[in-house]
Amino acid sequence: MNTYAPPLQRLITELSKLPGVGGRTAQRLAFHILRAGEEDAYALAEAIREVKLKIGFCEVCFNLAEGPRCRICEDERRDAEVICVVEEPVDVISIERTHEFRGRYHVLGGALSPIDGVDPEHLRIEQLYQRVSDPTQRVREIVIATNPTTTGEATALHIAAGIRAIAPGINVTRLASGLPVGADLEYADELTLGRAFAGRRTL
Repeated sequence: MNTYAPPLQRLITELSKLPGVGGRTAQRLAFHILRAGEEDAYALAEAIREVKLKIGFCEVCFNLAEGPRCRICEDERRDAEVICVVEEPVDVISIERTHEFRGRYHVLGGALSPIDGVDPEHLRIEQLYQRVSDPTQRVREIVIATNPTTTGEATALHIAAGIRAIAPGINVTRLASGLPVGADLEYADELTLGRAFAGRRTL
């Protein structure tokens, strides 16, 4: 028999679906929300609703955006001839914190992992090739900043080979050492990530 009233149990259940939130943490969060004032609780609910309604993907780079294009793609000061390829939107945030990169981005939406059923067609690799092939873009360098994991490395090599095949004149680089193997960009500090950018190498 359930101890909690159905609305409270539902809140605990939904919170426990969040990454890194177990049953006990979900219970604490639920009771915190219950104790909070109506204004704070409704503000949280409204923020969740608003982000689901208003935030989508940029039509150019597939970063998170409010509207057709993200702020980076709309910024004319950014170098459109250099594209940094990352796995997820959170990686864009990590790189932006370093203040080392002034180009544009391309978010793949993951990394190649055939064992998990993630093949090239499941990522936004074809859209990257289209950007590279577009003569109006005049792309001169692709910086591959996928995570330094097995899947990230496989993705980097696949993309590098594809770009060499369709646009051999474009320089393809990879983030240099400084990032520990097996780590995610999300958890790298600014200094380590900045040094990796400064010392990127050709694949």
